[in-house]
Amino acid sequence: MSFVSDKYKSLAEERSNNLSPIMERVLDAFSQEKLGTHHFNSLTGYAHGDQGREVVDRIFARALGAEKAAVRMQIVSGTHAIAAALYGILRPGDSLLSITGKPYDTLEEVIGLRGFGAGSLKEFQINYEEIDLNEKMIDYSKLDNALKKSTKMVFIQRSCGYSWRPSLSLKSIEKICCYIHQKDPEIVCFVDNCYGEFVEEKEPCAVGADLIAGSLIKNLGGTIVPTGGYIAGKEKLVEQACCRLTAPGIGSHGGTSFDLNRLILQGLFLSPQMVCEALIGADLVGGVFQELGFLVSPRVGEHRSDVIQAVQFNDPDALKVACKALQGSSPVGSYLDPVPSSMPGYESELLMAGGTFIDGSTSELSADAPLRPPFNLFVQGGTSRAHIKIALKRLLIDLVKAGFLTLPQTK
Repeated sequence: MSFVSDKYKSLAEERSNNLSPIMERVLDAFSQEKLGTHHFNSLTGYAHGDQGREVVDRIFARALGAEKAAVRMQIVSGTHAIAAALYGILRPGDSLLSITGKPYDTLEEVIGLRGFGAGSLKEFQINYEEIDLNEKMIDYSKLDNALKKSTKMVFIQRSCGYSWRPSLSLKSIEKICCYIHQKDPEIVCFVDNCYGEFVEEKEPCAVGADLIAGSLIKNLGGTIVPTGGYIAGKEKLVEQACCRLTAPGIGSHGGTSFDLNRLILQGLFLSPQMVCEALIGADLVGGVFQELGFLVSPRVGEHRSDVIQAVQFNDPDALKVACKALQGSSPVGSYLDPVPSSMPGYESELLMAGGTFIDGSTSELSADAPLRPPFNLFVQGGTSRAHIKIALKRLLIDLVKAGFLTLPQTK
C-alpha cells in the first residue's frame, strides 16, 4: 500500500486537529455536571430518582447541544430509539415527511412500507411521504409541495445508510431546519443521527434540529458500551418519546442503568478519539479503492458527515471475498466465514463482517453489504488506524488472489 498511504498523512493530521474542539466540549460537559465516582452506581427496580442516570442524561445533553437527553440501556438499537421518538410524537392523522429519500432498511417496517400487522405508523393512520435528495441538495420546490397542514414531523437521515447519496453536512441540516421552521415553527425537525455523532464540530440540535436519536454501539459508545441508545433535543419532545419507551406517567423518570454508568460515560469520553480514528481509516479505505479505479463515496477530500465509506464492487463474489477478508482481520471470530443471511428489519440478505467485542458494534471495524446491485460494501468504524491498515492490506491481497484486482506496479 506504499503507492497510496503517504498521500493521506495530511488528511490524518487534519482529522486529529479537528478532534480538539469536540473533545473539549465533551470534557466541559463532565466538569459542568460535577461527575463523581458515586454517579457510577445505579439503582435497581424502578430506579426512581437515580442520580447516576440523571447525571448521564445531563452530560449527554450538554455534549450534544440539546436541552435534554435520555440515555437508556432499554433501547436495543438506533432503530428502536428512532421508533420511540416517532411513536411518542406522531398521532393518527399526522403526516411524516422524509426529505432524504427512502429511509434506512430497518425503518421500513416501522413506517409501514413493508410488513403488516405489527403496529406500524401506517396502521395507526399516520401518513408518510418522501422526497429524494437532488444530488447533494434538498429540492426546496419539492419540499414546498410536499409540506401539508397535517405535516407534524420532517425526518432527516444524516447518514447515507445503504444508499449512494452523500451524507448530509451540518451546514445542510441547519439550512433545512431554518427553512422548515420559517414555514411552520410547529413542525418537528427530527434527525436520525446514527453514524454521524462527533464527525463534525457541532451536532444537529446545536444548529436547529428539534430532536435526534441514535445508538450507543455506534459512535457515542466509544467501542466499549455494551448496548443502549439515546434520544436528545427539546425537553418536551424527549419526554414524549420516553413516555412511549416506558409509559405515560413514567417517561424519563424510570429505568435502571444496570450499573453500567461508568462504561456509558467512559465510552462518551473515548468517543471523539474513536470517531477520529474511524474517519482516518475511512479516508484510507476510500483513497486506496479510488486510486484502484473503484467508485467510492465519499471521494477523497470530499466533506464527511458520517463514518461510513462506500465502495462499489459490481460483483457479489468480490463482495464476499472482501467481507471474508475483513472478518479474518477481526479480533473476535476471525475463523468464521460471513455468509449471506436475512436480518430482522432488513429487506435484502446481508453480508456482515465484524468480529467485534460488542455484538453488532459499528464503532469497531465492520462492514455491511446488502446483496443487491450494484453490490456496495459499506465500511465503518475502527478502533485504530493501525488495525484498519492491516485489514485493508489483507483485503487487497485476497482480492488479488481471487482474480478481482490487479495492483499497480511500484518501482
